[in-house]
Amino acid sequence: MNEHRRQILQMLSEGKISADEAERLISAFEEPAAAKSPENGSKGATARPKYLRVQVDSEDDGGHDGPTRVNVRVPMQLLRAGVKLAYLIPAAALQKANLAMHEKGIPVDLTQIKPENLEDLVEQLSDLSVDVDQKDANTKVKVRVFCE
Repeated sequence: MNEHRRQILQMLSEGKISADEAERLISAFEEPAAAKSPENGSKGATARPKYLRVQVDSEDDGGHDGPTRVNVRVPMQLLRAGVKLAYLIPAAALQKANLAMHEKGIPVDLTQIKPENLEDLVEQLSDLSVDVDQKDANTKVKVRVFCE
């Protein structure tokens, strides 16, 4: 038995978490089988993306010493860990967060975020590339979002 499972079962036996919360935590720490091995019959062994990259380039100096350049590289493992940590949030807190987001016009259900869903999303992100060009009177801004 691995350490995470033992700790979760210990919290359950002490009454610190419910059986539903224990089940969610255990499933969060288990890697989906599909993520561990490449799919058979696919286009060959394609590497999983390791980073989500966002780049912003602006020719306008904004009153500063040159053009604005932003280059953000987010490890996909951070996204995976975030989804697993979401399982630690009590169900009542998730419901309150969902209600608050819906009141602000954000139609997201945090209870539906599961590790297996994230792996499907990550798989689809490998084909994602978004380019946005904006031309203002004197400014050109280019935004790129892609996986690598």
